[in-house]
Amino acid sequence: MTTDEIILLRLYNQQISHNPSHSPEEIVAWMGAIQAQDYVGAKWSLGLRLPNGTEADIDEAIARKAIVRTWPMRGTLHFVAADDVRWMLKLLTPRIIAGSAGRNRQLELDDATFNKSHDLLIRAMEGGKQLMRSEVYGVLENAGIATTGQRGIHIINHLAQKQVLCLGVHNEKQATYVLLDEWVPHSKNLEGKEALAALALRYFNSHGPATLNDFVWWSGLKITDAREGLNSVASQLERIESENKVYWTGREHPEFNSLSSTFLLPGFDEYMLGYTDRSLILAPHYASKIVPGNNGMFMPTILVDGKVKGLWKRVIKKDTISIEMLPFEKITKARTKSLASEAKRYGKYLGKSVSLLA
Repeated sequence: MTTDEIILLRLYNQQISHNPSHSPEEIVAWMGAIQAQDYVGAKWSLGLRLPNGTEADIDEAIARKAIVRTWPMRGTLHFVAADDVRWMLKLLTPRIIAGSAGRNRQLELDDATFNKSHDLLIRAMEGGKQLMRSEVYGVLENAGIATTGQRGIHIINHLAQKQVLCLGVHNEKQATYVLLDEWVPHSKNLEGKEALAALALRYFNSHGPATLNDFVWWSGLKITDAREGLNSVASQLERIESENKVYWTGREHPEFNSLSSTFLLPGFDEYMLGYTDRSLILAPHYASKIVPGNNGMFMPTILVDGKVKGLWKRVIKKDTISIEMLPFEKITKARTKSLASEAKRYGKYLGKSVSLLA
């Protein structure tokens, strides 16, 4: 399989170049998890994979608790399907919690503080209450637990990774926090080898062709556990060798000559963040444009035939949206027309009219 075919198959498997799912929760369940630290961008990650999807569709899925935003892997916010939230947290967060011990000591956060915070927030939130971050901090501060110097967010993260809290519905532009057991009373229970196998199969079906190292990066698992998960499902996958690397993917293959396309991706999309090696889709000399100053903030990208060919920006007013295209190199008239069509699609997703900035 050529590099270009690997890229096009990733587009297909990630449900970007075709959209077989009918709801946000179907997409999230297929993908395993969707990067979601940028809330607005994460919703567009779902919208672009949903046939005729709108932002209202994503908001509705969050409100009816079909998808949950929490910290299952790499200490980073993701959307996960409600049915998967507990087994993924149980499988993936122990390493994160253990790795946070040094930082917790620096912040003077010990078990007693976490336990007290746990009890305080359960009492404050029970009965379905949704608290904004400032309100969570207020509960803690009123009980003598300082939240300054990142202590507050570390307490929230820790309790989320312990399956106590998760994020609820946004209040205006502010995130809210809720009790996981009230928000999602029941979810699937997988453990040990079964959980490793399930995660590996999800990842390689949705992100493949991908390498074992890609899976290690994405999941945050130890390489021995990641390999065990992969080995347990290898018979259900296809093994591909390309340029001295071994890739794994699902067995369904599209017609590659039918997948040429152009897309506008949000900055933290799984297509960019789901792999440890991005060189297949991004020329090294453009990497600094995607993450300016190497500050960890990924810019929205223009994708042409699976490769990053530029950036795009949006300016939203009441009922209109202006989009500026910033290609790295001159693009053809046909591609310009295709980009205009994608901009119109984004406007339809938001329910706004669109204009392109010259």
